Amino acid sequence: MPSAAPARYDAVARTLHWALGAALLAQMSFGFLLDELAPRNTPARAAVINLHKSCGLVLLLLIVLRLAWRLRHRAPPWPAAMPAWQRRAAGLGHGALYACMLLLPAAGYVASNFSKHGIKFFGRPLPPWGPDWPAAYAFFNGMHDVLGWSLAVLVAGHVAMAAKHAWIDRDGIVERMAFGRGAR
Repeated sequence: MPSAAPARYDAVARTLHWALGAALLAQMSFGFLLDELAPRNTPARAAVINLHKSCGLVLLLLIVLRLAWRLRHRAPPWPAAMPAWQRRAAGLGHGALYACMLLLPAAGYVASNFSKHGIKFFGRPLPPWGPDWPAAYAFFNGMHDVLGWSLAVLVAGHVAMAAKHAWIDRDGIVERMAFGRGAR
């Protein structure tokens, strides 16, 4: 049964949500397609990898900005009719999303600092702070890969739950983050 629309997130939070959502989907797609875009041991590989690293560092900065904004601005209250277990599940899901969004680029950055290749931030070399240490690189790069797949699963779950709230529950949850005429 539809209920009164809950209060909305502010315009900055909504803008950061949608802009970062689109940028993260693009960056994750880029990451999953790296081997197709620039196969290993080809001349194009280094430039493509460094573009992925550069975009990842920019995203990490924007994610920190988003988290800082979120910590300083309260979320709108959940609808009164929303069960407590759903509120807890939403909190856990959002916490896991934030954790993955922060840890994924951080793991890639740390891995790159244990590689002889380091990072070229949009063409400008950043001096590595770690030695060329293949075991550490492999560990953090593996963590980066696992977190990439984890974030993909969490994003799919987030979108599925938003669809459920929009089309089945019709409880106003989606409108809290919406722009446009349908938003109140």
